[in-house]
Amino acid sequence: MAEPKKAGMVRYLKEAFLFKWNLLILGGGAAAAIMSGHPDIVLPMVAAAEVVYLAGLTTLPRFQGAIDAKARAEERGAPIGPPREQTAENARDRILEVLKSLTEDRRSRFLRLRARCVEMTRIANAVRGETRDSSGASNELRTPALDRLLWVFLRLLLSEQAISRFLQAADEASIDKSIVDLKARRKKRADSVGEANQADDKIIRSLDDSISTADLRKENVQKAQTNAEFVAAELDRLENKIQAVTEMAVSNTDPDAMSSKIDAISEGISQTEDTIRELQQITGVASEDVTPSILDTDLSPQRLAVEGRK
Repeated sequence: MAEPKKAGMVRYLKEAFLFKWNLLILGGGAAAAIMSGHPDIVLPMVAAAEVVYLAGLTTLPRFQGAIDAKARAEERGAPIGPPREQTAENARDRILEVLKSLTEDRRSRFLRLRARCVEMTRIANAVRGETRDSSGASNELRTPALDRLLWVFLRLLLSEQAISRFLQAADEASIDKSIVDLKARRKKRADSVGEANQADDKIIRSLDDSISTADLRKENVQKAQTNAEFVAAELDRLENKIQAVTEMAVSNTDPDAMSSKIDAISEGISQTEDTIRELQQITGVASEDVTPSILDTDLSPQRLAVEGRK
């Protein structure tokens, strides 16, 4: 699969320059230079500081990643402004909607992974001597990046389930038998009408079309099988990444470094999100650009039991 498209240095420079605080400081600096009485000296200094700022910011991988994501959102026609505020109830409803549609084994797999995240963050808090956070989510793990990892994992489970149902309904053996039968009927008809009349024979044309359709169904099944293998591998990979992130919180005492590592891992799942979008036609899993706060949402067995009775 192709690497995610980069926005490019021109776009990075534009976004960095148009950042509201940069414009405010740059305008203030220029005004101060003019009012100083020595604009010929101060203005070049302001310009030099601006060049240093632009050169520094536009080479930061995290800044480039954010602009790349914004550019991809624009290409998809998705909203690119600040995410709309979501209440805890809205977030819970979105998560529960997906959980309810999953089979028991897939739902349990997700809940076990989330529970492990919560448990590891409690351990991380204990290591740091932080007991004031009753929810167990340490500050460095209260990041949209970890919620994004869990949200993609949950949607990937839904994609896996949809592909599995498609493969069960497709009945590859029946398709193979249909192709064999159709080809046998076509050969019998071709032998009966003769080679010279085959091009104008309506029955042969109909059988040819049926064979093409059956071959297309066979191809779709094979693609779905490949996608099923890929999604299963991605689920394992993503599950390991999430576990690695939460385990790092115990041994890493630098919150900034921890957040950077989580952000870097989160950026690495763009390919997985692209796969979910590509499979949307088969799975029906909608592309979601706004990530609900999974760690802060009450997904206790009691809450799930109450929601399940609604």
